[in-house]
Amino acid sequence: MFFRRKGRLRKEYDEKLLAQLNRYKIHWQQEKQLLERSFDPSEEVICQTKIAEAKYIFLLREAKQRNVTVFK
Repeated sequence: MFFRRKGRLRKEYDEKLLAQLNRYKIHWQQEKQLLERSFDPSEEVICQTKIAEAKYIFLLREAKQRNVTVFK
């Protein structure tokens, strides 16, 4: 009885994790492109890019630790 709920909750949170991972990947790529296109990037832009990368890497490691796979 409780194990079915655990599996359903795990699946639900894995889906949320994948959605969030995709959002942060897109955000990081946009920040990276902005940094590459600017002639003289400010410290704020550089810091925002590093923060976006760190968030994406953290979520990527979390997904790997939880053995989350994408089924298409």
